[in-house]
Amino acid sequence: MLPEILRHLRCPVCHQPLAATEPTGGGAALRCPAGHSFDVARQGYVNLAAGRITHPGDTAAMVAARDEFLAAGHYALIPAALTELAGRLLGTDAPPYPGLVVDAGAGTGRHLAAVLDARPADVGLALDVSKPALRRAARAHPRAGAALCDTWRRLPLADGTARLLLNVFAPRNAAEFRRVLRPDGVLLVVTPTAEHLGELVTRLDLLRVDPAKERRIASGLSDHFEPVEATVRRATLRLRRAEVRTLVGMGPSAWHTDPDRLDERLGRLPEPVSVTAAIQVAAYRPR
Repeated sequence: MLPEILRHLRCPVCHQPLAATEPTGGGAALRCPAGHSFDVARQGYVNLAAGRITHPGDTAAMVAARDEFLAAGHYALIPAALTELAGRLLGTDAPPYPGLVVDAGAGTGRHLAAVLDARPADVGLALDVSKPALRRAARAHPRAGAALCDTWRRLPLADGTARLLLNVFAPRNAAEFRRVLRPDGVLLVVTPTAEHLGELVTRLDLLRVDPAKERRIASGLSDHFEPVEATVRRATLRLRRAEVRTLVGMGPSAWHTDPDRLDERLGRLPEPVSVTAAIQVAAYRPR
């Protein structure tokens, strides 16, 4: 892991700084002054989870589906919105040292990588609970690292250390986001709107987006963050049935959809099928 990233990390047990140890027969690790040690997986991510993880996150199949779908560029509106808003609110320079971009719930790290491409002075850290996702996120960008942690618990980061915090279709821990964000930092939250994938919801019996979701998110963040601005971005996707199946398989509906019934319903769709992608990107400053 790059030193510019490592200096921001903290031990999840005692919250002291971490340092890299020399690789031995057991492999590389990070260690704090109190002697707590955390292994670096051969794929490049470090496990900084303190305590038992109750939910392993996205499965290998879900992660593979997401990587395939994002690689095809279908959700290009998301990194485009993130980079545009971050550039406008923060600029692209980070004197006197690289700024840290943290993606909480980063998945495969593709969105983080796109933001880092547009911010050549910054380094990035992907946080996720899914090991299959982190195996990809650790290799997503040469200026990014990856760490396993439960974002509902204390994040393994120093206070006031992140210049930019991304949260894309992922859980939000408002108190921790506020703790790790610099006073002049920005939180960008991406959520689906009620019309997102609307053409597929009824036809394929997918999970619906709560119409009150945007209001609930803003309320949940209000004790720690001040809203700056919010924008809705839309795109019309023209997908083959196989791509629709990949889309379903990468999201929360994958946990609740019967594969045989899904295949039956997919067979009734026209090809290609027009699907609306609609997201809200909201920017927040720390209170």
